[in-house]
Amino acid sequence: MKSKEIIETVEVPQGNEVFLINNTIIVKGVKGEIKKDFSCFGIKLKKENSKIFFSIKGVSRRQKCVINSCLSHFKNMINGVNFGYIYKLKVCSSHFPINISIDKNRLIIKNFLGEKIPRAAEILDGVNVKIDGDVIIVDGIDKEKTGQVSANIERATNITHRDRRVFQDGIHMTEKSSKIIK
Repeated sequence: MKSKEIIETVEVPQGNEVFLINNTIIVKGVKGEIKKDFSCFGIKLKKENSKIFFSIKGVSRRQKCVINSCLSHFKNMINGVNFGYIYKLKVCSSHFPINISIDKNRLIIKNFLGEKIPRAAEILDGVNVKIDGDVIIVDGIDKEKTGQVSANIERATNITHRDRRVFQDGIHMTEKSSKIIK
């Protein structure tokens, strides 16, 4: 008896190049190149002309979730090399003025709540961080890395053991990938 499998097809847009090496997809576009390994998902990839076929054995709910996650990752890669991703964070300080600087692959936050020791947030490779007054702009072509860097910056100013209604200082995300956060 032959086992059933789920097969999904994605059309590669014009102007993009997609290469398939084992279960690793390399997408090249206007803004750059992204490489992602899909072997941990347990799916098989196949390329014919300008179509990519994602297949997985089984027809359970879990396999459907896995294949849909892989499709979303691939679509995010295509959008990233064509348009890129931008996150904006706002520096809020009411008690002490916060000083921000970039040192190699770290964002240094000084004088946060009057602390003497500076806090730091890691900046991953392939992600650009710009400081424009009290706005921090994080941009890159890989959605996962860009989102992780902005989360690192936001998490670096996390306040514990204080009343959040009074101490609203910190760096907060205001916009991500053209979506305004309220």
